[in-house]
Amino acid sequence: MITFQGVSKYYEYHTVLRNITLTVPKGEMVFLTGPSGAGKSTFLKLMYLAETPDEGDITIDTLPLTSLKPSQVPLLRRKIGVVFQDFKLINNLTVFDNVALALRVRKAAEREVRNLVSEALKKVHLRHLADSYPRSLSGGEQQRVAIARAIVAEPLVLLADEPTGNLDPNTALDILRVFRDINLQGTTILIATHNRELLRGTDKRVLKLDGGGLSEEGGA
Repeated sequence: MITFQGVSKYYEYHTVLRNITLTVPKGEMVFLTGPSGAGKSTFLKLMYLAETPDEGDITIDTLPLTSLKPSQVPLLRRKIGVVFQDFKLINNLTVFDNVALALRVRKAAEREVRNLVSEALKKVHLRHLADSYPRSLSGGEQQRVAIARAIVAEPLVLLADEPTGNLDPNTALDILRVFRDINLQGTTILIATHNRELLRGTDKRVLKLDGGGLSEEGGA
């Protein structure tokens, strides 16, 4: 599903990622950890082409990212959902409309929008808040809206960049349970986090970025 082969990324004279080789099979849930500034966000950005590698090749599903034509980038991004630490919700739109936005941009039929948004909100246990606005929600509820938005188009891959960074410990564990439920339905998930509590006792693979290199820390 996700393959990195000899991937490196440089910023001026600083090596962010060095010769990264990795395979994440379809349906796996993986944690990516490492100190602040280790390159976790850059690693994720390479997968949806917010950044491009300086060396090496990346494949998502069957798409070779380093040789994609500009016209193929939207096809790639339809396969990937992204969750951010700061939610990135639009405050003057309801929960329903925030989740529906990506579908409407793609000009999906409104009946399909209603069905997919309802299903996405059900998965994150927020259907009862569909008509609410983000500012009226707790941090955990806002993050679940952001997750619903990321999965509404049924992506093959879900990427989460410090998704619990602004949440208290109990809420963070609730969000982790949401990710696990989504993973059980077949979505491949990669979560970048510095929150060691999320990794405690996990049965998932844990990868660590440090000094530009990638190593396996533990897990199944």
